[in-house]
Amino acid sequence: MTAFPPTLLAGQRFAVLGLGRNGEASVRALAAMGAEVVAWDDSDTARAAVGALPIGARIAPIADLATVDALVLSPGIPHRGERAHGVAAAAVAAGLPVLSDAEILFRAVRAAGSRARFAAITGTNGKSTTTVLLAHLLERAGFPVAAGGNLGPAALSLPLLPDNGVYVLEMSSYMLERLDQFHADVACLLNLTPDHLDRHGDMAGYAAAKAHIFDHQGPDDLALVGLGDAACDTIAATLAARGVPVLRVAGAAPSADVSAPDHHLRDARGPIADLATAAALRGEHNAENAAAAAAAALFLGAPRAGLAGALRDFGGLAHRQKRVRTIDGVAFIDDSKATNADAAARALGCHDRIIWIAGGIAKEGGIASLAPFFPRIALALLIGRDAPALAETLAAHGVAHRVVETLDAAVAESLSAAKTLQAEAVLLSPACASFDQFRSFEHRGLRFIELVDALVTTPSPPSSGA
Repeated sequence: MTAFPPTLLAGQRFAVLGLGRNGEASVRALAAMGAEVVAWDDSDTARAAVGALPIGARIAPIADLATVDALVLSPGIPHRGERAHGVAAAAVAAGLPVLSDAEILFRAVRAAGSRARFAAITGTNGKSTTTVLLAHLLERAGFPVAAGGNLGPAALSLPLLPDNGVYVLEMSSYMLERLDQFHADVACLLNLTPDHLDRHGDMAGYAAAKAHIFDHQGPDDLALVGLGDAACDTIAATLAARGVPVLRVAGAAPSADVSAPDHHLRDARGPIADLATAAALRGEHNAENAAAAAAAALFLGAPRAGLAGALRDFGGLAHRQKRVRTIDGVAFIDDSKATNADAAARALGCHDRIIWIAGGIAKEGGIASLAPFFPRIALALLIGRDAPALAETLAAHGVAHRVVETLDAAVAESLSAAKTLQAEAVLLSPACASFDQFRSFEHRGLRFIELVDALVTTPSPPSSGA
């Protein structure tokens, strides 16, 4: 792994809009490769936080798009529709390429002469676990690996890999709608359920954005598509008609090409691993993640014989069903990454009786779809902006709940509630975004861990259990 050549993009000019994690990394990487960069963020705080920039980069309003070759736009900033940022809308109107950092990474890798391969992973849920798991399987197999994108390091902060290296990128719909030349050797779409509809307009627009992950794939590539929803079925059929090899993956469905009925992961060649021995891959949803990661690893050349051991020692993803500690027989589980109802369903399905901590900024549809799991909830402790709306849904189904407003308050009474109501676990699986009270789901999860650790020395208050 090495740095990109310092003159790789000499003579090229970029505008970068948005100076968050992706944007700042883009500015620094582009300048380090010799490009001229003008960068801007509408937030005074964000601009001030950037600090000193390398030669060739400056922070200034993006006033003249005619002087740049492309606009690199942070994922959260829309470039189409009524909510489009003015600069982004002007770029679209002028026919200027509007690109994601993943697109620039792909171009830079190829411009540097590296034939490193790209594995791209998306889906409404499970993409982070699958990304980290695939990187783990490939590293165990001896490949040079760089993983990031929507999860972890920004795409343009990743190093230049040699020809036998693999970039494993988690890709959001926001990133995918800004691709141009990007070509994934193996691309995976795990599932599609309603999400980000405010950005994409409707489910068809959301599915179309996700389908960009398969752009430029051909007969020498592999498309992995989840089995079980109509949108994925349509995309899989379109890919097959285009001549792209397609494998369907699932958690337990025997009809899938790769799945794990009865926890036994297998494909057309036979057994791969017993997932019952993989502590971090509990549940049917994680079986689907394991099926996708194993299929991708095999396609990329990982030895089949090594997969079982690598799956077994996988440590799991931070803030995704991670057991923080067990106190007096009650397990405290951090699933802060569950930012929508479908993700929370995957955690709720793993426990028989729980104290559920949920709330924040609810997605469209709220938690109504979780009704099949409500009998597992001994008590729900609701936090955040949309706690009252969640309370209405729970009340309509006769689920015991209490609006406690903050995570601190929820954790403070969770242990005694679990003891009183004989719940096996306290589960933070919010089913909501975190930005009303936290910087990110990671921030929310870390605060949960701090609060749980504090319970060891601080007695919890009595609970009425209602």
